[in-house]
Amino acid sequence: MPVPPPEVEHVLSKRLKKILETRLENDQDTLDALKQLSTFYHENSLQARRNLRSQIEKQSLEINENFLAAFREVKESFDEVYNNVADMSKSLQDMSIRLQNAKSQTKHLLEQTSGLQIDKEKNEMQTKVIYAFLEKFQLNQDEITALHGNKHRKDLPITLDIFAALDKVQKIHNDCRILMQSGHQTLALDVMEQMTLHQEGALERLYRWTQNHCRNVDHPDLKEIIIKAMARLQERPVLFKYVIDEYCISRRAALVGDFIDALTRGGPSGNPSPIEMRAHDPQIYVTDMLAWLNKAIPLEKQRLLLLVSLCDKNDLNQQIENALCSISEGVCHPLKIRVEKIISFPNDCNALYSVTNLIRYYRKTIAKTTNGGPLNSTLQELQENVEHAFIKTLEGQVSNMLVRVEAPPKDLTPTSSINNLLSLLRDMLSTASMSEGREQDMVKIAYCVVEPILRAVNEQASRLPTTDMAVYMLNCMYSMYTCLSLYQYMDDRLERIQAQSDAQIDTLTSEQASSLVANLNLGPIYTILQDTSHGPLSTIPGMEPSNLKNFLIKLDSLSTSPDALLLPQITLLLSSQHKKAIQKRSFDVMLAIYKQLYEAVHNPVNLYENPVGILSKSPEELIQQISK
Repeated sequence: MPVPPPEVEHVLSKRLKKILETRLENDQDTLDALKQLSTFYHENSLQARRNLRSQIEKQSLEINENFLAAFREVKESFDEVYNNVADMSKSLQDMSIRLQNAKSQTKHLLEQTSGLQIDKEKNEMQTKVIYAFLEKFQLNQDEITALHGNKHRKDLPITLDIFAALDKVQKIHNDCRILMQSGHQTLALDVMEQMTLHQEGALERLYRWTQNHCRNVDHPDLKEIIIKAMARLQERPVLFKYVIDEYCISRRAALVGDFIDALTRGGPSGNPSPIEMRAHDPQIYVTDMLAWLNKAIPLEKQRLLLLVSLCDKNDLNQQIENALCSISEGVCHPLKIRVEKIISFPNDCNALYSVTNLIRYYRKTIAKTTNGGPLNSTLQELQENVEHAFIKTLEGQVSNMLVRVEAPPKDLTPTSSINNLLSLLRDMLSTASMSEGREQDMVKIAYCVVEPILRAVNEQASRLPTTDMAVYMLNCMYSMYTCLSLYQYMDDRLERIQAQSDAQIDTLTSEQASSLVANLNLGPIYTILQDTSHGPLSTIPGMEPSNLKNFLIKLDSLSTSPDALLLPQITLLLSSQHKKAIQKRSFDVMLAIYKQLYEAVHNPVNLYENPVGILSKSPEELIQQISK
């Protein structure tokens, strides 16, 4: 047996060693191979080992034959699928060819169909646009009926729907301006013209209805429609004015009727009683009439303001004022007739003055509601007429009281007629001081009474001696001054009376001073003192010291009893101030002469011995003595 070379032995030894070192329990592949080998290797014999290779190859061949048989079936299946796919591909090619042919044949039809589809979409869109346009820029039948009424019944009543329709018309009109700016001028103008016709027709219908029903603005079912209608008609000033005029005509007639009813019939069931029943009392009669008007006219203004409550007030104030003046015009004639009837009958001046104040007050009050217009002019005219009648009545009453000139009484006080007139003057001025136009009224009243009194006093006094005349006039002036000084606005009259009183005081002062000079025998002494051409006074007859001492004795007696030498008429003066003023002024005259005499006696030029023994009292001491 040949020995293998060392290299082979070395390799075999390595492999053998590797096999021996291998742990079969960890080699899963080897274990699986051995397990499979055990299926056809049943015994470990020489023959079995020799046939192992052939058996393995035989098994391998069987496996390959089995695989080939299985793969053949798969191939046949794939061949069948291929044949089916080939047939389908051929069918698809045939179908594609037929489709291509059909497509070429139906291309025109498809294009026509596509065009029709586009046209259909356009038409549908246009239809939607038209419907939207009609909805936005046209009125439906109900709205047209609300605006114009039914063609078979033009007298259908107005409802609130007309205002909603008019709002839509106005909105369409405004939207047309936007439409015009977008390039659709012709369409916009046509729609605007159509809407204008609708609007004008509806406003004309609304105007006729409102003109017929405006007097029923208080009616609960019509009030809202009438008020809204007036707001719409304000856009048409002419139509608006016609409705206001119609309203004024109806309300003027209603107001006159209500006024006549209040005068002649009174209220419901006679309560309150008719105003005419109190016609015998001018003050109450005029008060009731003017109070009724003062209550009725604000109600008319409220009703008128309700009529135009939704209108724009900026340009409406003058129209409201004119309308209210027109409504109140109807009552002017019956009011004027009745007040003038009062004036035509003889009345007491107090009653006429009360009526004057009433008219003046209510004229001012009513002017707050309606300023100007016929009613205000009528009240002003009536006020002037009543004032004129009052002045005439007052002048007549004063003339009647002075118709006979009375002789002044012995005590030289104002006569009874003068006192009565002053009493009347006090009453009238007291009443006038609480009236609206008191300043003007009091001046007029004072003029109407005082001037005749002054004329009467002058006439009465002209028949008296100078001193009596001055005392009488001064007493009358004092009574008038005392009366007028109690009231305002009499300054001018008081100044005039005071000036006349001062003139009489001057007259009485002169008379009293003359009396004092005569009683004290100062006349000759005063004459001598005025003559500066003589020599020393002591040598002049009448200026002897004994004569001067007698004068001083009389002067001492006067200083102890100043009232002893007063004129009897002075004591009859009503005013103690007048009496004191006359007494002081007359004493001042006498004291001025005494001062001159005192200085002459004490002058050495006049050669008086012991002048202190002759005139011991200085002028200042004499003044203090008399003042006590």
